[in-house]
Amino acid sequence: MNKTTSVLFTSFKWIYLIAFFTLVAGIFYSLITETPYDKVISGVIISFVGLAGGVLLYKSATSRNKRMLFLVSGFALLTLSLFVIFAMTGRA
Repeated sequence: MNKTTSVLFTSFKWIYLIAFFTLVAGIFYSLITETPYDKVISGVIISFVGLAGGVLLYKSATSRNKRMLFLVSGFALLTLSLFVIFAMTGRA
């Protein structure tokens, strides 16, 4: 695979993830009810923090050298995103 194809594939991957997390975070709800987009932006950021935690957990399963660092930081990011979700909904 040449460099141009790799860059295009990576760009498409990130655009797809941003669009998916925006839809998951409730862009349709904000459009229908005409409420501000503050919660949608926060939801996208929280989703990316959770995604980073998941990627780090995956890296801990495939890495030999920094396994414990990836494991701890992955669980920390997942816990942080879960805590922020509970705080946003008023359950924390």
